[in-house]
Amino acid sequence: MLAAFVETPNFDDPLSALMVGEMPEPWADEDSVKVTVQAASLNRHDLWTLRGVTQHPPLPLPMILGCDGAGLLDDGSPVIIYPGIGFPDWHAEETLDERFHVLSELHPGAMAEYIVVPRRCVFPRPAELSAAEAAALGTAWLTAYKMLFVRSGMRPGQRMLVQGASGGVSTALIQLGRAAGMEIWVTGQSERSRALAAELGAHRTFKSGEVLPEPVEAVFETVGEATWSHSLSSVRRGGTVVVAGRTSGKSPKAGLRNIFVNQLTIQGSVLGSLDDMQDLVRFVVHTGIRPKIGSVLPLSQAREGFRAMWEGQSQGKTVFTPDQASG
Repeated sequence: MLAAFVETPNFDDPLSALMVGEMPEPWADEDSVKVTVQAASLNRHDLWTLRGVTQHPPLPLPMILGCDGAGLLDDGSPVIIYPGIGFPDWHAEETLDERFHVLSELHPGAMAEYIVVPRRCVFPRPAELSAAEAAALGTAWLTAYKMLFVRSGMRPGQRMLVQGASGGVSTALIQLGRAAGMEIWVTGQSERSRALAAELGAHRTFKSGEVLPEPVEAVFETVGEATWSHSLSSVRRGGTVVVAGRTSGKSPKAGLRNIFVNQLTIQGSVLGSLDDMQDLVRFVVHTGIRPKIGSVLPLSQAREGFRAMWEGQSQGKTVFTPDQASG
């Protein structure tokens, strides 16, 4: 089967590590299901995998890329794939298990014609969602959903700041927050990214690092080192900073004085549970919002989509489809 995979990671030149070619077709045992993939979406996680950076080293190679996908079961039923792999002997929220991982870390990912996953990792795709839209609701949107609705404690009408205007989690936070009745403020480095944020529903946009006219109830942080100090100085006393990433670096200044003087709550957040993802899908269907899809490419042209993300040219989610299929 055709797949996008990594055989030899390259930290400095990840695109050189991307392979698009034939891989063995997987088979399902009694505890798993085989899905014919209709759509798989690209995440920054895939670039990190090409660089050899994962949560569970060493990376078993070769590894098929792709955390997120949607497709058909053998009986033709359309399904969405939950990107997390949990364990049946764990009875708390699955992301709290140290063994928890996402597709393409220890388990082959969705950028292939077929994928085999545990039975609990698939659930019905509503008719209102295309395969491409469903595939785009995985890692980024699920992370945003948990940050906003599970970890932040925010209520409709309150003001939130999203650091970074154009990333997958950031754009999802804008759309989810607007649909839930929040006042959305967003920072962005470029005019183009701020324009995208406004298009998606941001009430106000600011240049990165710009002093805000008023403090916000919560800040949503996925950038890390470049924005951390600004995040701590932008949240009101007693407010919350929800952290789910560090794309700009891993050594932000702690800002301890701001944290204790302003009595801030710092909430870490990782992906979301299967229940969270099912709630997310219901919310999206009910409100009518949809992930912004920037491009849909056949899997054979995966390199083009990866290059756009690596060079910062992506505007919305990139989705790959089998060369002979439509969403």
